[in-house]
Amino acid sequence: MPELIAGVDEVGRGPLVGDVVTAAVILDPSCSIEGLTDSKKLSAKKREHYAALIREHALAWSIGRATPQEIDTLNILHATMLAMHRAVAGLAIKPDFVYVDGNRLPDWPYAAEAVVKGDSLHPQISAASILAKVERDNDMLLLDKAYPQYGFAGHKGYPTKAHFEALAEHGALSCHRKSFRPVQAVLNP
Repeated sequence: MPELIAGVDEVGRGPLVGDVVTAAVILDPSCSIEGLTDSKKLSAKKREHYAALIREHALAWSIGRATPQEIDTLNILHATMLAMHRAVAGLAIKPDFVYVDGNRLPDWPYAAEAVVKGDSLHPQISAASILAKVERDNDMLLLDKAYPQYGFAGHKGYPTKAHFEALAEHGALSCHRKSFRPVQAVLNP
């Protein structure tokens, strides 16, 4: 049996609102999904298309999260590592090896390697990148429906001029990351 290799990636370290979302994916070596790449290089429509293929054909996949409260308590780096740990722990199959996008690894029992720009180099990480991006974007679409005045569907929670203006006008929500400086500025003028 071939080695079971998981790929892990995160989305949402920079936004001012919502969870940091990670995904872990073990692709089926007998079923190649052509065209996998970094989720940022794909349109939303293509990401949705690939996400459906990945969910259907992967040997295993899992989403991990860390909440804004965990981010505020732990800091964004440690919360991201926690979310990655949750994603890999949630896989239905234990991987033999894990590739993680970036330059740091969580403290975990898996044999692993951090790979800078891994979402363009390893299809397992590309698949994880796509699933995490689709998941977090969907979170932002739901948040936009609940709070349309913030424009989350457009800026996805990132620190844009429109988001700063909405924060100034409407204040911070419970899902904002209160440890992030722009949110602190609104909470403690």
